[in-house]
Amino acid sequence: MGKEKFDRSKPHCNVGTIGHVDHGKTTL
Repeated sequence: MGKEKFDRSKPHCNVGTIGHVDHGKTTL
C-alpha cells in the first residue's frame, strides 16, 4: 500500500524503489 506513495514521490526511480522498499532504501 505504501508503494503507491513512493511511486508519486520518485516516479523516475520507482522501479528501483519497489525493489528496495523492503530494504528501507526508500529514504534515499
